[in-house]
Amino acid sequence: MSTAPKALTDAQIVEAYLTASMIPDPDGAAAYMKPGTVITFTGGREFDHPRGPTGFNAKRYRWVKKKMDRFDVCPGDGETVVYSVGTLYGEWIDGTPFEGNRYVDRFVVKEGQIVKMDVWNDSAEWLMVRAGPATL
Repeated sequence: MSTAPKALTDAQIVEAYLTASMIPDPDGAAAYMKPGTVITFTGGREFDHPRGPTGFNAKRYRWVKKKMDRFDVCPGDGETVVYSVGTLYGEWIDGTPFEGNRYVDRFVVKEGQIVKMDVWNDSAEWLMVRAGPATL
């Protein structure tokens, strides 16, 4: 009988990354990423380490967490695309609570490591609504 730890599935790697990033523990989250991975955050902001989104979020939220509703796994040739779909909840920087803020995160996983991440959510739109009527 083997006592070696079971390898994580690609969806479990993504879930572990997201769980660490919500602590927030960006260095712990980075353990699931290949060094130099590009994280494209909302608004086209690019980061090369989970510290980037953590720092950005600290300017937008007092705290924020993800309610991970599901993981959609799309196996490919030598890589897997994993989507995490759910909602954000927490407090805006002014202390106002929120929930139900939709998000989609797209990950590319190769050989047990995340090699690309894209992040989308409704936060910018929610902030515009809170600021007052938009003029287009």
